[in-house]
Amino acid sequence: MTFQTLIDFLKATFTFDEHSPLLFTQFYFWVFFAFVMVFFSLFHRKRLLRNTFLFAVSLFFYYKTSGLFVLILLFSTVSDFIIGKCIYNSKQQGWRRFFAFLSVFTNLAVLCYFKYAYFFTDLHNTLLHSNSHVINYLAVWSNGFAGTHFAVDKILLPVGVSFFTFQIISYTVDVYKGRIKPVKNILDFGFYVTFFPQLVAGPIVRASEFVPQIYKPFFLTRKQFGIAVFFILNGLVKKIVLSDYLAVNFIDRVFDNPLIFTGFENLMALFGYSLQVYADFSGYTDIAIGVAMIMGFYLPKNFDSPYKATNPSNFWKRWHISLSRWLQNYLYIPLGGNRRAGFLSYFLIALIAGIAIALSQNIYVAISIGIIALGLGIAAGLSPKFKKNFVQNLNMMITMLMGGLWHGASWNFMIWGGLNGSGILVYRIWKSMSIYVKTLFTLLIFALFFTLNHIFPKPIFMILAVWTGVIFGGTLLDCLYRLIASKPLPKVNRVWSILVTFVFITFTRLFFRSGSNLDPAQANEAAWDTAQNMVKRIGGAWKLDVIPQVIYEYRAVFGLFVLGMIIHWLPKRWKRWYTLNFALLPMLAQIAIVVAVIFTSYQFITADLKAFIYFQF
Repeated sequence: MTFQTLIDFLKATFTFDEHSPLLFTQFYFWVFFAFVMVFFSLFHRKRLLRNTFLFAVSLFFYYKTSGLFVLILLFSTVSDFIIGKCIYNSKQQGWRRFFAFLSVFTNLAVLCYFKYAYFFTDLHNTLLHSNSHVINYLAVWSNGFAGTHFAVDKILLPVGVSFFTFQIISYTVDVYKGRIKPVKNILDFGFYVTFFPQLVAGPIVRASEFVPQIYKPFFLTRKQFGIAVFFILNGLVKKIVLSDYLAVNFIDRVFDNPLIFTGFENLMALFGYSLQVYADFSGYTDIAIGVAMIMGFYLPKNFDSPYKATNPSNFWKRWHISLSRWLQNYLYIPLGGNRRAGFLSYFLIALIAGIAIALSQNIYVAISIGIIALGLGIAAGLSPKFKKNFVQNLNMMITMLMGGLWHGASWNFMIWGGLNGSGILVYRIWKSMSIYVKTLFTLLIFALFFTLNHIFPKPIFMILAVWTGVIFGGTLLDCLYRLIASKPLPKVNRVWSILVTFVFITFTRLFFRSGSNLDPAQANEAAWDTAQNMVKRIGGAWKLDVIPQVIYEYRAVFGLFVLGMIIHWLPKRWKRWYTLNFALLPMLAQIAIVVAVIFTSYQFITADLKAFIYFQF
């Protein structure tokens, strides 16, 4: 090896390449992890040295993933370590509240600058008819201070900024609430904030659950090691075999150009995306949990077979559990939960309505929101019972809408969050109805959309007419069976509920996917066009004779989709059985399976490895 070759190798190893971030699916990550484990094994029983080392390698990992954005991570780490100490040491409640507010405000300000700068700039230009442009002040500072040449007219989103921001907020809030004591030193706190397995895409770790692990001695049994290896393998298969293969060979093609594909292909791409995004995100989580477990740390469960959910509310107890719990504990409950709605609740719903109007830039949206607000106000004033129900559901809807905005300031994300909130609200009303009222209700809704599609033929009315017709058909059959047999069919109803929920969640993903992977400067218009074009195709006239040909041409994709869904719907006890049996195998057998799985998985790679979907959030 020549000296220049060595220099080039060291440069590639220790410098950031935006075109090749460090991913769990890359060979270089596993070289990095092997290096970590070699040194970790030397002092894993010396707590401070272990945590310091993991803090250092986690910073390096983030640098290789996001470059100079590591400075933002360091700023948040240092500032909130100091603030946490100030909260704990302050004797007066006013000062404690001030420091807690300072932490939340500072972290959300950083998050909003990087994530919502384009939205606020567009809003400013729209309201004041100006022509302002975003300015990347971090790039300006870097160019002046370090002589770099970063573009100053474009703001890039730091990878995982939403995840580590929420994690830091949980720490200061938990210290303020007295759930934990502040971390003893900056090195331990830095390790908590930056722990590399879950740093860039979660799961979001609550301080009260993870900080105590910092001080516990290392412990890992042979069985736990086997389970950790299984999680890693499971995650790699989900990401490479399911997510990436489905995306590259079918889903991305359709979403990029929906109008050149048939309605059937658009619909299948939508269902395929539901499996893709689950396999991608839960695959990352599985790898993160496995890697952390090998080092003796335990991350929270983030997915619980979400497509087994029987209703939208149950889905959000199974999907991205760490985010759902964070929003529940740090937003929904502080707002009043289902007990009350105070000034902050009404302020937030008004703010969200204003954001929706600004994002849509449509007078009809503004009028519709105004009419809905007026109608709700009148109904709440006339009926105390309605007012009570409205208050109980207001904070839930705010939480879902804020969850949509957490993913990005895009009209599509607002619709996605609103649809999920509406789904939960409709289900709460639905479960209180008798089977006869349900049958009549679904008949009327079906008749409404059928009539609208007949009078004003539009793709969206066709989709809604078909969907509500299917719901009415299933409800009618359930009603007739109960009349004949005087009892329901629990297993059949459960399967039906799972399928209906899966279809509903899948259609909300139309707005989620079309708003992703876009330049924030053009996100709203491009995302809306994609969603409209897919609706146009799915709700338009279908050429049924080409469906068998499409299925044959994409037989590998559709076959993989069916296999993935079957595995997903397997009983939990079956999954627990094969996980534990793998963990208990002899080491040589485990090694043989690892080699076979890795070799097979990497045969599915047909292009460059794709970044994890949730890196952008």
